[in-house]
Amino acid sequence: MNKAITDGLVLMPASFAAGLANWSRGDGTPGSATYATGGAGTLVPADQDFGAALELQKTAATQKIRYMTATPLLPGLYLRITARVKAVAGALPAVQIAGYPTNGSGAAITGLTVVGAAKQLTTYGEVVEVSAVVATGQRAGVNMVWRNAAYGYFGINFTGPNGGLLRVDDIEIEDITHAFLRDMMAQVDVRDYGAVGNGVADDSAAFLAADAAAAGREILAPAGTYFLDQDVTLLARTKFEGRVIVPDNRRFILQGNFNLNAYIEAFGDEEQAFRKGWQALLNNADHEGFDLCGRRITLTRPLDMQACDPGRTTFAQRRVIRNGQFQPDESPLWDAQTVTAQATYTAANSTRLTGVSGIGAIQRGSLVTGTGVGREVYVTDVDVANNTLTLSAELYDAEGTQTFTFTRFKYLLDFSGYTTLSQVILADVDFQCQGRASGVMLARGGTAFHIRDCFFTRPKDRGVTSIGRGCQGLQIDRCQFLSNEQDLPVTSRVSIGFNTNANDVKLRNTRAVMFRHFGVLAGSGNIVMGNHFFAGDSEGTGVRYAGLVITMPNPRMTIMGNYIDNNSLEWTNEHSSSPALGVQFSFGGLTISGNNFTAGNVAPWFSWIVIKPYGAGHYIQGLTVTDNVFRTIAGTVERAERVDTTFADLDFGRVRNVLFTGNVFNAVTNEARNPLNVSFTQGGASRTWVLDGGANLPFGGRLRTVESVVAMGGLTTGSGGAVYENPSVEVEFGDSRRQARLTFGTACRGTVRCMVRMDNPN
Repeated sequence: MNKAITDGLVLMPASFAAGLANWSRGDGTPGSATYATGGAGTLVPADQDFGAALELQKTAATQKIRYMTATPLLPGLYLRITARVKAVAGALPAVQIAGYPTNGSGAAITGLTVVGAAKQLTTYGEVVEVSAVVATGQRAGVNMVWRNAAYGYFGINFTGPNGGLLRVDDIEIEDITHAFLRDMMAQVDVRDYGAVGNGVADDSAAFLAADAAAAGREILAPAGTYFLDQDVTLLARTKFEGRVIVPDNRRFILQGNFNLNAYIEAFGDEEQAFRKGWQALLNNADHEGFDLCGRRITLTRPLDMQACDPGRTTFAQRRVIRNGQFQPDESPLWDAQTVTAQATYTAANSTRLTGVSGIGAIQRGSLVTGTGVGREVYVTDVDVANNTLTLSAELYDAEGTQTFTFTRFKYLLDFSGYTTLSQVILADVDFQCQGRASGVMLARGGTAFHIRDCFFTRPKDRGVTSIGRGCQGLQIDRCQFLSNEQDLPVTSRVSIGFNTNANDVKLRNTRAVMFRHFGVLAGSGNIVMGNHFFAGDSEGTGVRYAGLVITMPNPRMTIMGNYIDNNSLEWTNEHSSSPALGVQFSFGGLTISGNNFTAGNVAPWFSWIVIKPYGAGHYIQGLTVTDNVFRTIAGTVERAERVDTTFADLDFGRVRNVLFTGNVFNAVTNEARNPLNVSFTQGGASRTWVLDGGANLPFGGRLRTVESVVAMGGLTTGSGGAVYENPSVEVEFGDSRRQARLTFGTACRGTVRCMVRMDNPN
């Protein structure tokens, strides 16, 4: 490569024979004194060593010779200035290459090295050659680094004693760029644009200038440490042999090769590479995703995602983190932190704790436990100034002042610093928690966070946690949640796969193994479809916990086509500050259809569908359970559904719109159906017949409706006469209210088939 050829530059100075007026006794700038005036120099037309040469008497401490035409300096251009001199008589001085740098306007640039190495003349008549390399980039072999210089006036200096008579051959300036560039490589070196690479000087401008000049070529950052204290976006592909240092508040965007491998090359540290890549992803409209290239990133501490880009607390545009792995190191920074503090709760201020003692030690995202606190209640915000905590859900029975426990789990990716974060996708990511860390904590607010085709392997405490409304429209698709507690009995497990607080969650085609609970869902409008979650153990007649906990009494929720193995669906209202029935909807709006329920080695009282009211007065007002299979593999269970009356029972006198049809039961003693077809035979003639719904009405409910009475084979009197009558019906008869009394006008006997219900279907 030769700039004189490729860019048409004229570098070689005119010869002395062309006129001494071209040569200055000063810095070479226009108007400076020349060797053509005042007898300062003489042209020797035929020196035996040089041919035409300049002869002069040294009369100044630094005798200068400068070519008076400005020589251009370009980024990537390397110039070698060469001079040959000899002493003829008198004192013997030293000689060195020298120059005068200017900017594009012709103004001098100070602070640069302007002389090369000096060489002493020792013998008369001996030809001495000196040379120096000048360039804008700092490289080995460059004698004068002129960053930001546009032009130079070049020549030589004689220094030392005066009085000597000297002769100078024609001075040469040549392009030796080829000596500094790698053969046959289309690269732009940041050093050519002024990068120092010492880890202290700000090299941002050099990187940006190199990128502007790349024009399709690759940028090269050679060995060194480049400090970038400005936002830098590189459009060209960039190759890093050195490393960059970029402060947290500065953005570094590798637009030409935007992936984790490139960032690891740039930073030399995979953790910092991911942090800066995430920051770039939020600030670069040209890329929708950050490819981790299948790499495994070992994190030395929980990764605060918002702190990666500290100036931003909200984001709402589709962005994807894909194709990689995260794992924690063995640092104690992964240990959960627990704080106990006294606080006051009132139902009137249902998502606040006030008067919190020692609030400064309580972290956002802490799990709240204490008397009257439901499952998966988290600290959404901490207001230290007012001693107030904002909670993700209401507390069912915590009125007054008590001591609460606040436990902050540590997550591989923690998004809780964002006020709102929407449309972010985690795809094909393996969260290898290794029993030391939890997986992902969502932002406090936002919509449509999507987790797909991901693995949450051995989370210590939680797989995915929502501490606020950042789970609105959350989608979890085709993921695997693999517990760290698979060898423990169910009763010893503490980890939970995920929780949600907001609405419209989609949980689809996901598999979960051996958690205490697979999920705790507090919102409405959710769809749970095509999942397989199981949670058994090897204990005989063992206890089983809920796979899914639904904490809203009217969730408008569909649970369809799932494989639910050795765990239950538990439906509660534990996230209500007034859990007794008031003006709110009661239990309803739930559809359970087409699921495969199974269990083995469980206690007889185990059930797959459990309603657990946390206050009195509740009833069912819309429940559909259709086309499911309920089966035990070993042993039998009494029924598939039940009410947990720990806090309160249901009001079965108000039940409405319950449908239990098309279900298949194996090894279930009492098969729940509603409507229920009951056959009754009256052996002796009587006007009143009492039929019993038995234990087959769902949840052991009352017999509240008789939809039809059909005589099978006819009714007869005691003497055999035919009876053609329809009876009157009295429901909720008997002490248990699970019977109906049929009253005929004539004493009769026979068999009837009745369609009865435990609800009012209207």
